[in-house]
Amino acid sequence: MSFYEIATLKTVIFGAGKASPGLQEWLANGKGTLLGAFAPDVGSLNEILLFRKFGTLDEMMTERERAIMSDNPMGCVEHLVDLKFDSLKAFDFLPEVTPGAYGPVYEFRTYKAKLNGVSVTQDKWRGAMPGRSEYSMLAFAGWGFDGAPRVTQIWPYASLDARTKARSQSVADGKWPAKGGPDWLTPDMTSAIAMPLPFSPMT
Repeated sequence: MSFYEIATLKTVIFGAGKASPGLQEWLANGKGTLLGAFAPDVGSLNEILLFRKFGTLDEMMTERERAIMSDNPMGCVEHLVDLKFDSLKAFDFLPEVTPGAYGPVYEFRTYKAKLNGVSVTQDKWRGAMPGRSEYSMLAFAGWGFDGAPRVTQIWPYASLDARTKARSQSVADGKWPAKGGPDWLTPDMTSAIAMPLPFSPMT
């Protein structure tokens, strides 16, 4: 079983390119597997989203401590203004995430769940995803095990037009959202449209 992390690096204005060389060196010398590195184009801007996978929780926490205790977190502190980490476990019916050419448009969506809503949401999605996958693939979906109960998804698309078509058609055909799924979520939802950085394994 893998553990996943999305690290959000808030950069100075137009800081992704400036931060990338130091960040790549930091990642090369650390633990875990880099799956993707993205810069949002719609949503919260001047950010880098790092999507990583770890074989054990201890490995994730060791890497987290390395960043938090460093005098140069992520190897690019001069280009950062904030840093946060989300710890995630994939929904239990999904395969391991692997790098690949899936995009180049990636949507990161996070829903805050009701206090008893995460396991029910997982069950609802298990039943609905075969139908929803006919319209576009799901790269990742999982639940946060730190902070508030929440569900995070990563959806790749060939273009923004492809995203609009897949979402609207799946709703029109009654294949999405999962039947009863939204009942277990709160209105607290966020979405970002991001593009892969040049060194991202997911493109």
